[in-house]
Amino acid sequence: MKHILLVGVAGLALLAACSPATDQGSDTAATDTHADTSAPAADTTTEDVAQASNPFLADTWDTPFGVPPFDQITNEHFAPAFDAGIAEARAEFAAIVDNADAPTFENTIVAMEELGGSLNRVQSVFYALASAHTNDEIQSLSREYSPQFTQLGNEITLDDRLWTRINTLYEARDTLGLDAEQLRVLELYHRDFVRAGALLGADDKARLSELNTAISSQTVAYGQNLLAENNGYELVITDEAELAGLPDGIRAAGAREAERRGYENSWVYTLSRSSITPFLTFADNRELREDIYNGYVMRGFAGGDSDNQGEAIEIARLRAERAELLGYPNHATYQLETRMAQNPENLSDFLNQIWDPGLQRAREERDDMQAMIASEGGEFDLAPWDWFYYSEKVRQDRYALNEEEVRQYFVLDNAIEAAFAVSTRLWGLTFHEIEDAPIFIDGVRVWEVREADGTHVGVFYGDFFARPSKRGGAWMNSFRGQQNINGENIRPVVGNYLNLVAPAEGEPALMSFDEVNTLFHEFGHALHGLLSDQRYPRITGVTGPRDYTEFPAQIYEHWASAPEIMNEFFTHYETGETIPPELLERIQAAANFNQGFATTEYMAASLLDLAWHSLGSDEIPDDALAFETQVLDEMGLIDEIAPRYRSTYFSHIFAGGYSAGYYAYIWSELLDADGFIPFRENGLYDQTYATRLRENVYGAGGIRPALDLYVSFRGQEPTIEPLLENRGLIESGDE
Repeated sequence: MKHILLVGVAGLALLAACSPATDQGSDTAATDTHADTSAPAADTTTEDVAQASNPFLADTWDTPFGVPPFDQITNEHFAPAFDAGIAEARAEFAAIVDNADAPTFENTIVAMEELGGSLNRVQSVFYALASAHTNDEIQSLSREYSPQFTQLGNEITLDDRLWTRINTLYEARDTLGLDAEQLRVLELYHRDFVRAGALLGADDKARLSELNTAISSQTVAYGQNLLAENNGYELVITDEAELAGLPDGIRAAGAREAERRGYENSWVYTLSRSSITPFLTFADNRELREDIYNGYVMRGFAGGDSDNQGEAIEIARLRAERAELLGYPNHATYQLETRMAQNPENLSDFLNQIWDPGLQRAREERDDMQAMIASEGGEFDLAPWDWFYYSEKVRQDRYALNEEEVRQYFVLDNAIEAAFAVSTRLWGLTFHEIEDAPIFIDGVRVWEVREADGTHVGVFYGDFFARPSKRGGAWMNSFRGQQNINGENIRPVVGNYLNLVAPAEGEPALMSFDEVNTLFHEFGHALHGLLSDQRYPRITGVTGPRDYTEFPAQIYEHWASAPEIMNEFFTHYETGETIPPELLERIQAAANFNQGFATTEYMAASLLDLAWHSLGSDEIPDDALAFETQVLDEMGLIDEIAPRYRSTYFSHIFAGGYSAGYYAYIWSELLDADGFIPFRENGLYDQTYATRLRENVYGAGGIRPALDLYVSFRGQEPTIEPLLENRGLIESGDE
């Protein structure tokens, strides 16, 4: 992933600028579990000792497969490693642009691919911890160094000497004797540098540099404000009667959270999805449901130091100005140019094909729940904080399907085994746990991944449980990307992160079926990184347009719900009984239940993202709440549903890499719904399509345009009907 260091615009600037894509976790866990307590010698300074023992300043790591030595890394190692890495990157860059020899692919493009290796190594660890196990010092370092990384990126991407070398090679590309992979890398470098401002004049380059730095700082501030908002709310319950309706497992989780926070004889529920969702689903107390729901949807809107309205407005303004400086009418047009959607008009047309049937289904679901309220003698209108509660009642009434009953069959260890087994049967991969691998916090697990013949593929980290030092959501990261420059085959080290509620000691971790799908989804991302097989970092791993890179993750979800997988791997945590056929039938029958809500809340967020980033710099609103309200009213969103993410906690787009790109999940669903058809028709592990899937998707990186890769796998372009059918928004065969 070294190329992320080099491309200075469009959220690709630096690894530092690519902050987490969803809500962040707490900043309260400031304890450094790996602190070095040894005292320095009398004739040395503390700084000398820190430098000498700094793992990031060593050439290699004496760990299994060269994974990060987390047991040796402390917070004080990051700043000197950043400083050294920045200095080394500048020296490497100078050697490229000061080279008196005529530019060649080797002395320019390959040299750029190898630039910044030391800095990338420390960044990869730092930003993994900033998401998964943060503390005050890490957050402070992020604020301090993010602008410096952006400045380094600006220096590289806006340097006329480098641009001249790249452009010279590009113009002579047909005469250089490059193979297809080399030509692809050169063409992408040329495109990236043009989009990064290489053609601008000196004054405009200076302004672009200022904008990039300002955007980097604002996105860090947005993410850290949200972290504070998440941790600023807790629902503390002291009267057990107020827990009415909550299953025993949810009560126990609340009690453990209260104990962890220092409360006696209490229960605590937080804004973590794994906490708030079951509370909203099962709690009979309507006032408490309203309290925690409003705590969630009003994050960043309440004023105070962590209010995010100003940050959202300023980020949108800066991005709009930057797009205009680069010759685009708005940020969305700039972003979509290199994605499968191509432009805002295409995207809007696509989204509206889904919005209308999704909203219609949501209205029907609302009416069903209102009828349920009336049947119980309720004299109130359905409110947003009632949706989960009454949809669960309707679901139980319609399918006799109790979520807590279902959870008994989904044990984390079995879900991991199932996800691994699918890849074994598709491609022969095997997984071998590494017991002595260094980890950054207890509970993280590590596996070596091998081919069927024993060849080393890479290393996989699994971090599955929620904690205050961890951001919300689920994601994949790369500690080390794959590359094979000059025959040195460097294999990847990747990680998956979930936020499951940790079980009581000695008890198994039980999951909802949605959480099982999430585990498979993130493992699909991990496989995209692990199976990469290119030479150059620019096109390895999960590179590619945002609306394509979700496809390898989303198609993998289909195996989780396959009856064969459900029957083989998911057994009752106490009895070992497989899922009864009758229960499995009910689970499958209910698969598209509440799909109107799921589609509408997601689509509303996608359209809100597009609205923010379709504005010109002179159209940016002064009031984020008023703008959001206007956009949602114009699209016709019903009052009972809020967007999945609102403007002040939409870190996918304001603190992550999804600006004008949150729609990517539904666009990728266009691909995965169509792409899974051969496995449904020919068998779950059909080897013809399994091979094509690995060669053209999981192992292909960005070696060709995304649509070409998809067609090479599937044999045809996708159509929208399978997506609508999978969501239950049209009947099979409808047009």
